[in-house]
Amino acid sequence: MATIRFQALKESQNRTPVHINEDRRRSEFYGDNVFNNTTMRQFLTKDSYNGVLSAVEKGDKIDRNLADQISTGMKEWAISKGATHYTHWFQPLTGATAEKHDAFVEAMEDGQVIEKFGGGQLVQQEPDASSFPNGGIRNTFEARGYTAWDPTSPAFVFGTTLCIPTIFVAYTGEALDNKTPLLRSLQALDGAATAVAKYFDKNVTKVTATLGWEQEYFLIDSALAQSRPDITLAGRTLLGHSSAKGQQLDDHYFGSIPTRALNYMRDLETECMLLGIPVKTRHNEVAPNQFELAPVFEEANLAVDHNSLIMDVMDKVAERHHFKVLFHEKPFAGINGSGKHNNWSLATSTGVNLLSPGSTPMKNLQFLTFFVNTIKAVYEYEELIRSAIASASNDHRLGANEAPPAIISVFIGSQLTEVLDELEKVTDGKLSPQEKTDLKLNVVGKIPEILLDNTDRNRTSPFAFTGNKFELRAVGSTANCAKPMTVLNAIVAKQLKEFKVEVDKLIKDKKMKKDDAIFNVLREYIKDSKKIRFEGDGYGEAWEKEAKKRGLSNNKTTPQALKASVAKKTIDLYDELNVMSKVEIEARHEIEVEEYAMRIQIEGRILGDIARNHVIPTAIRYQNMLIENVKGLKDIYGTSFKKHAKEQMEIIEEISGHIAKINSGITDMIEERKKANKIDDAEKRAVAYCDKVKPYFEEIRYHADKLELLVDDELWPLTKYRELLFTR
Repeated sequence: MATIRFQALKESQNRTPVHINEDRRRSEFYGDNVFNNTTMRQFLTKDSYNGVLSAVEKGDKIDRNLADQISTGMKEWAISKGATHYTHWFQPLTGATAEKHDAFVEAMEDGQVIEKFGGGQLVQQEPDASSFPNGGIRNTFEARGYTAWDPTSPAFVFGTTLCIPTIFVAYTGEALDNKTPLLRSLQALDGAATAVAKYFDKNVTKVTATLGWEQEYFLIDSALAQSRPDITLAGRTLLGHSSAKGQQLDDHYFGSIPTRALNYMRDLETECMLLGIPVKTRHNEVAPNQFELAPVFEEANLAVDHNSLIMDVMDKVAERHHFKVLFHEKPFAGINGSGKHNNWSLATSTGVNLLSPGSTPMKNLQFLTFFVNTIKAVYEYEELIRSAIASASNDHRLGANEAPPAIISVFIGSQLTEVLDELEKVTDGKLSPQEKTDLKLNVVGKIPEILLDNTDRNRTSPFAFTGNKFELRAVGSTANCAKPMTVLNAIVAKQLKEFKVEVDKLIKDKKMKKDDAIFNVLREYIKDSKKIRFEGDGYGEAWEKEAKKRGLSNNKTTPQALKASVAKKTIDLYDELNVMSKVEIEARHEIEVEEYAMRIQIEGRILGDIARNHVIPTAIRYQNMLIENVKGLKDIYGTSFKKHAKEQMEIIEEISGHIAKINSGITDMIEERKKANKIDDAEKRAVAYCDKVKPYFEEIRYHADKLELLVDDELWPLTKYRELLFTR
């Protein structure tokens, strides 16, 4: 293994950076490989083009005749781009994307073939669903599943394949993907938000949730990554002592991007431009070899698709540059992990951002309406939000020095806190002309300060208001954005529906004016949700105690957090909004707890293999070298050899101690794993893996990392942190 390690280092140092030159401005080829409005106008008839627009804007169904026309135009365009195959591109409950490629060919009677792609092939297909996670919705022998075209997310050509974004459902109709619940939640949010927005502007016909994600990741030389079994199989290092230099000097964050990484980024951005992914920002992150990219805001469904797509693209582009992309939330101990910040807002059909303060009292009352309702929604469903970001990998990150804690809270900044505190004090339920003026001054007068001074200052907050949007900072870097966005859309939709009922009741029963009724309800919401607002340090023990007093949850592990996803409150929420049925909810919970247990199981097996088959034999080999050295000293110095071999003998004894601890730890871990595997209930099995198996990881790692500091560097079998993180 040591030979492999040094060969990997040599190979990484001899590589020439790869870069694809861009001959055109990016704006000139943006979306070239996307079947967007511009392309559809060229390749579709007027009727078929209008049919797609009606489906996208109004949710109208596309009949079979139009589908045939659309598919023909789409095929001709794709072939002109070099496509030879097509696929229904979907997002099953594996967390990744899935695709099955079929060629644009159909056999003729004379033995020849023609390119063919009909409306039926565009709109719906029947991939084998037997091996995708289903949570008990169907038996293995019930293999049929359906993918159905989602026209709101445009088709694209990647490589030589036409990719058609689709939903994925079981033969019995239940959703087996992440996209279907997201689309349902967006529809529910649109209806609820539009109804409330009409209080302020009767011309609003639609409210769209927008999302701007930020993707953090590590770039590791592929040869070095391949030399580490844990990175190859688990996506993170299960062993490894911290490098002497890590991120202590804060010299990597926003620093000059290394040339090789920059070449990768430029190549990646070119691919993104062709695919219509509007990436805008790139920079070094806090840890060595850690980076971030972020796009311009998009409609939430499209943004989720683009994030899933870009993770695939990043992997493929990395291969050209001899990199391995690590998306794991905590691939290296002792330095920052990676997140995926989800910046969420609401936009009306009239072009207004509902979470952006305005220049008049009415516009600010509108802002406060959606601002306060969002905070109230988070307060009512904070445990559900925590469940939406739960995973085995994200558990390593939440609560660490660079990530929010497991306690969900809302940060809004000192100025807006003062505004809400002042509004809470109004006692008569009505706004006087002076109070309306104060409302204008309190909000508008201070917003510039918020934008300049307080935007995104509290990195410990899981849910922060950052000027004109809310940022859910606790999402893990490996996550599919659909799940947390489905939860956020749904809880805000539910809250806005309740808000409208209460406002209308005050207008009708108490004859209140609309503005006064709105303010009256908001004032009570401000009081009710005050416990969720927190402006301080989320890492401290003091906040844990304070949060407990406030009645906020602190679900630190995934099995604990996932309980909220199947609570009656959650089932009632999704049922009311038609986001998911009870069967779909329980199936997802089953899948998630099973996945948790399997990931811990896999990591435990990898750790045992590396420790027993690589670390211990290497330590023994070095120990034998020391023993031979001691024997030699004895031959030279006779009975007085001990004073000359004191250090060697101490190291020999220390190595023996660490070997014994590693071996016993692995034995005990395996026994606990066997016990956990016998548990039939998936949730209880996940708890056993969490509480009984996982604790051995750190104990085994501690002693293995101590051996790394003792054993001769030329013998050590695993590529070290200093090599992984500082090889350019």
